[in-house]
Formats: sequence, C-alpha cells, structure tokens
Amino acid sequence: MDLTPMLIGGDWRPALGTGRTEDVTSPYDGSVVGTVPVADGEDVEAALTAAEAGAARWRRTPAHARMKILLRAAELADQRAGDIARTISSEAGKTITEATGEASRSGEIIRLAAFEGTQLYGDTLPLDANQGTGLDKIGFTLRQPCGVVVAISPFNYPALLVLHKLAPALAAGNAVVLKPARTTPLTALALAACFVDAGLPEGVLSVLTGPGSELGDLLVSDPRVRKISFTGSTATGERITRMAGVKQLSLELGASCPVIVMPDADLELASSAVAAGGYVNAGQVCISVQRVIAHPAVSGDFLDALVPKVKAIRVGDPSSPETGMGTLITTGEAERVQQSIAAAAAAGARLVTGGDRDGSIVSPTVVADVDPSSSFAQDELFGPAVAVSTAEDWESAVRQANGTAYGLAAGIFTSDVAGAVRAMREIDAGSIHINWTPLWRADLMPYGGLKGSGIGKEGPRWAVEEMTELKTVILHGRPW
Repeated sequence: MDLTPMLIGGDWRPALGTGRTEDVTSPYDGSVVGTVPVADGEDVEAALTAAEAGAARWRRTPAHARMKILLRAAELADQRAGDIARTISSEAGKTITEATGEASRSGEIIRLAAFEGTQLYGDTLPLDANQGTGLDKIGFTLRQPCGVVVAISPFNYPALLVLHKLAPALAAGNAVVLKPARTTPLTALALAACFVDAGLPEGVLSVLTGPGSELGDLLVSDPRVRKISFTGSTATGERITRMAGVKQLSLELGASCPVIVMPDADLELASSAVAAGGYVNAGQVCISVQRVIAHPAVSGDFLDALVPKVKAIRVGDPSSPETGMGTLITTGEAERVQQSIAAAAAAGARLVTGGDRDGSIVSPTVVADVDPSSSFAQDELFGPAVAVSTAEDWESAVRQANGTAYGLAAGIFTSDVAGAVRAMREIDAGSIHINWTPLWRADLMPYGGLKGSGIGKEGPRWAVEEMTELKTVILHGRPW
C-alpha cells in the first residue's frame, strides 16, 4: 500500500526522525486500506515551528481573503465527497450510506465557518456610565486570532469532527496542528488536501499521524500553543486540563444520553426515533441514545414497538448500501461492549434482543429493567445497545436523566407543552430535544455539554468566537 504522507506546514512528507510507518486497517475485515507515517517529537517540533510562522502570516491576511480560500476548499470537498465517503467507510467501518451523508456535509461546514470568520464584531463601551469618567474616552472591543491551535479529533466522525475544529480555527485566522485519531487518519489527510489545494499559505496547517499518547502530550503542553480543541473521553480531557497550563480549552467529552418517555408520548414516534438514535454508527456517537427512562404505564408497549425495529437493522459489510449498521472501530472495542452487555444481564437486567458479537460487529441490543445506578447506565458505552429503565413520576424521571456525571444531550417524548417546558428548565444537558432523541445535530447550532461532558461550544459561530481572544481598547482624549 502506498504511503499517504502527513502534512507539516504545507509540506507533504514522511516522518522526519525514524521514518516509521503504520498500516490503517479496515475494522470489518482487517484489510489494509492505507499506510501513514508515525510521527514523533521531531515532527511535533517541526509542525509547531511552522505553525508559529504560519499564524503570524495568516492573522495578517484580511478576512475576505481567508474566506475566499476556505470557499475554494469547500468546493473541493464537495467535488471529492465520493472519495472521502469511501475512505470514511473503509477506515472507520461506517456504512457507506452514513459515510456518504457525513462526507456530503463537509463543504457546508467549511462555508459556514468561512462566513463566521468575517463577522468578528466588537462592542462599544459606555465608559461615561462609570462614575468619575467623562466624555473624553472612547472604549471598544476587538477580537484577534488565538495564534497556534491544537486540534485533536476522534475516530467516530473523522470528517465532521475534524472540520468542526479545523474550519472555524482557520476562518478566525489561526494556524492549526491537527492530530486525528490513529485509527482514522486518512480522512483527515484527504480533507487537509482540500485546504492546501485551495491555496492555504505555508505553515498554517499541519496534520500529524501516529500515537496520541505521545504526540498529544507534546502538543498540549507546549507553551507556543494558545488554544486546544479536543473531542474524546472525559478521562483524556481531564488529563489535558492538567497538562495544558494556561491555555484556552474546548473539550467535548463523554456522555450517557437519556431519553424520557412520558405516559402521553407517541410511542410509534418514540420507538422509531430510538431505533435510529441508538444505533447510528454502531452507537459510537457522543449523542447516541444510551438510556431510555419510560413510565411503567407505557414501558411494555414501548418495548413492544422498539424491539422489532431494532431486530430489523441489517448488519454486515459497511461497503454495501443494504447494510444498516457497520462495525465498531476495533474488535477490542466490540469485545468491551459485548462484555458490558453481558455484565448488565448478569447483574439482573433483561437482555431483550441482541448482545451477540461477530468480530468487530455487535448485534443491535436492547436491555430492559436496567438499574439506573449500574455502570451500564452510568458509564459511556459507545456501542449499539440501549438500556431501558422505568420511573414512576416526573421527578424521578428527571432525577434519573440528571443522575450521571454527564450532561451532553437529552430527549423527551411528551404531548404536554407544560411538560416540555419543564424539561427545558430542569434537565441538565447542553441540548434538549422535544419529541426526538439527542442524536440530531445541525452543523450551525451550538453544541457542547454540561458537567463531565465538557466545556465550550462547537458550531461555527461559537467555535470561531472560541478560536479568538478579546481585546479592550481605550482611546484617551482630554477632559472637556
């Protein structure tokens, strides 16, 4: 398999130090889908040195000129969407249908970010409202790029979650060093090529491939880095906060997303939504439905409606358009998920359907009568299984929904407007969906969680703002 070089400051090249490479393999059949360099400390230093120079140049590039380059990159992403989709499916095990949907959104994310990068408005300050200050001073704020941004992205959406960091950072005028997931680097490199081919200046973008444990530590601890944007586990996010020092952080971390089903819910709608929201990308989505909290009066009917839909999900070869659910990212991850399901059943939960494993595929699973305090409900599963529990009333349902360390997203099914308003007020989650599951995201909306699910917001408008620093400027005249 030919080597796909990594990108250091606009230069496509192999690893500088050891020259080592590693294969990227399909989680479905283990076939080699690509080969990439294994970067080390020498490559990190080269990327950061290039980024310093690139940041100085890019911040002095007018916003309209930056926007022109990003819009060209968006056109290239559109043109290459078919190839990018095949890359996503091959290296991530995602169905080609899902991969095509993901790749087709790439250009639009870049366009949204490009626009927001031209809209960095400031505020005038009413200084004369402050006692002791007259009309002889004018105050205002302005935003400037942070400088060097480190972006660390996960495997589960190797295009979208790269671009939700990369595009806003570039649009705001920053240089970026991107460290994609080790299992899915090819998609990130293909997207980076869109920016390079669109005319991005040298030094502004680097993509380092290799071990996150080594490269990530070097990147996040370096004092030249002013901003870190990370998506991944809460444990890794906590490690970053300890290592980073005084830097801006955006952390999109773990979740155990709940869905409440009230007695007045439309059960057909709820079951259809959960059958999709719990199993897209084999459940490897931060906003996947992990917990359903149903009222006892409708729990049985909800399960009766849900289970046939889950059983109908076709698993198998991700490259087939007939496949409804692909693989987990590795066989090891599939083993972990299967063991979690078996442990829940051994602890007294009821395995309604699924729970089997074939290599890296775990069959779509429903587990009922789950103890809300059990690890199966409390810990992030990141797999194709939904836990169903019951709650006797509104207060206990909300208590269960809020009863984990996480607060990324939640859903509630109800026909009661007052109940919907109450859910908006009382459920502690970064996004709350009324009559749908948490597994819904518009690329332009603010996205991020509460509690252990992270800090900061993605979505182009909010991400661009978080990729900048605010200055206050005071112009001093003479007293009147």
